[in-house]
Parts: sequence; structure tokens; C-alpha cells
Amino acid sequence: MTKPDGPGGIVLVHAHPDDESITTGGTIAHYRRRGVPVTVVTCTLGEEGEVIGEQWAQLTADHADQLGGYRVLELTRALAALDAAPPRFLGGAGRWRDSGMAGTPSAEHPRAFVRSGSEAVDALVEILLELRPRVVIGYDPRGGYGHPDHIRAHEVATDAVRAAAERGWDVPKFYWTVTDADMLRLHTEALARRTVEGLPGALPRGWRLPGAGELASVPSHTVTTTVEVSDVLTAKRAALRAHATQVTVAPSGREFALSNNIAQPVLPEEHYVLVRGTRGPVGPDGREHDLFAGIV
Repeated sequence: MTKPDGPGGIVLVHAHPDDESITTGGTIAHYRRRGVPVTVVTCTLGEEGEVIGEQWAQLTADHADQLGGYRVLELTRALAALDAAPPRFLGGAGRWRDSGMAGTPSAEHPRAFVRSGSEAVDALVEILLELRPRVVIGYDPRGGYGHPDHIRAHEVATDAVRAAAERGWDVPKFYWTVTDADMLRLHTEALARRTVEGLPGALPRGWRLPGAGELASVPSHTVTTTVEVSDVLTAKRAALRAHATQVTVAPSGREFALSNNIAQPVLPEEHYVLVRGTRGPVGPDGREHDLFAGIV
């Protein structure tokens, strides 16, 4: 049973503004409804993001280079929609810059997050020692979909959890945020059927269905923990809409898309892999259903 009072809530480590809402927005809202303190630590301002539409087109790195500042505003609005604490940036806002994709000039910027070294780990350790969370959430070794900043965020979170234990706070449970491949497939197939049959909630004009394996996911048997978020999807959708430079939510609210217009379902569950700590009680499906399960 989750204990909401006092310190020891959840710390989530995300690479860019919008990542927190896309993969963990439901979880954030779910635990905030239960009074659990939730802090999102964002590693960059997302300066290299691709914007949607003409309204913000001049903000990008190759024009005014003001996108990062605008995304701070979007993140603030998204976290407010989820009832989470205001944004907290690793090393302070602007300390590390969005590295862009591998092999691009942005990865060579002196402040690129991929070049952050031990300083980024030390900065996160200080946050963990301050907040003493009982749950930390990061990415898997692929960073979900392979972005260099996501992979670096995985490394930083992993090293910081280990280092914090050596300095006096052994995080009871450390998870990776992932997407269950079977659940993703079921919802994508349902969207395809609605589109083919012309039913309500069909694919919006200009969007396309994802190809096989195009959206990041993990085999279902590797998922250890499922958090039911269907009762907080209104908050998650509001958070996604707050990231308007990066995300479009379908009129049905069932899907969203990034600038590539590939439809992604808004799932009623969010999925995790426990990588540090003791597994708590499980349900009939063999999975935990509370990130705090088993913590005394």
C-alpha cells in the first residue's frame, strides 16, 4: 500500500520536455492523486526538437534558437496538468543542451548532454540525497528508442542510484519505463480497424499507422510492473497537449503523434521493468501493480 505522507516519493529522470508526459504522464497523475510527492528531473531543454506547424517554426535551433526556452513553458504547463512539482532541470535550467541525433553537429556542442560526464551523475546524486525517493524511474539501456540523450539519461540515472547508495540513500526501487509490445499492438490494430471501417476515432487526416516494430516497445514477458492509468487519462491528454510544439493529440484523444505524424496510442496502462530492489506482491498476471509494492 502506497504511503503518501512525507518524503520518499518518486523521482523520474527524463531527457527532454515532453518525455515525461508521453511515457509516464499517467503514472505521475496516478500517484499525485494519492498524495505521493513526484519530481520530474529533465536533463535538457529540448533545443534540437522538430516543431509542429508554422506558429513556432522560427524558434528552432537553426533559426532563433529559442525553442528550449519555450519548451520550459510547455513543461511547466504539462506538470501542472499532472499536479506534479514544477520543473527541475539537471544541473539547473540550460546546464546541458539537447544533443540531437547521433552524428549531427549538435552532438559536438560543448554543453551537449552526451558530453556531460561525471558532473551530470553528481548533480543527480545530490537530488536523490535531498529528496530521498523510494522510487526512481529512468530509461532502459536503449533509452527507449535509441536517442543519444535518452541513452545518456539511462547511464546517468543508473550511476546516480548506485552512487547515492554509497553516500547514504539506497533507493528501494529503481525502474525502467518501457512499453509492452502486446498492449501496443492491440491498440494499434484497433486503430487500424477503426480507420479501415470509417468508425469514430479513425486515423486523423495526414497521419499514418506505425509499421511493424517502428514504435519502441519491449517483449511483454520482460515487463514486471503495470500501472493502471485509465482513470487519469484526461490529465495525461492535457499534459500531452501542453507540449504543442512537439505533440498533437487526435480529436478522439485515443492517439497522439509527433512531428512525423505516426500515430501512437494513448494506452490505459504504463509499463515498467524493476531493475533494483525487491519485487512486491503480484497480481494474477504475474506483475506488480504498484511501484511501491513491497516497500515497508
